[in-house]
Amino acid sequence: MVNKFDVVATGGTFDEIHDGHLALICKAFEIGNKVIIGVTSDEFAAKTKGLNRVHHTYQERVANLKEIIEKKIGKVIYEISKLDSDYGPAVTSGDIGALVASVETAKKGEEINVIRSRNGLPMLRITAVDMRRAEDGRPISSSRIRAGEIDASGRILKSK
Repeated sequence: MVNKFDVVATGGTFDEIHDGHLALICKAFEIGNKVIIGVTSDEFAAKTKGLNRVHHTYQERVANLKEIIEKKIGKVIYEISKLDSDYGPAVTSGDIGALVASVETAKKGEEINVIRSRNGLPMLRITAVDMRRAEDGRPISSSRIRAGEIDASGRILKSK
């Protein structure tokens, strides 16, 4: 039996939801009784990804995320938190015990723990999830899906 945290956090833009996102979310539910999922706001997504690089609005991304959680994971306890920064509630909530991030973004967890320490909060356990790879061995990403290279499962749609 895995000891679960009461609350776990994870986050992302979730523009084109793919197998990598599902791995992240599934791991969060595996180790947490409740999951707070940070979804970047339209403004923050434009700032970090570039203007017009995200195809779906915040409301659409949240609706798509809720639909995929219901379809692929089932009845679980979670909340969506709008992210206007890299950190969200992970730097202010003492209830959160762990952070689930991709190997690519796990470094943010270390930054979050520095801020939590300054705020007198306990350190988060950071769990890094490996990037999911497409058929060509390269990481599955929303940008590759938007470009029409691969689908959400990493199947090749066109060659370069």
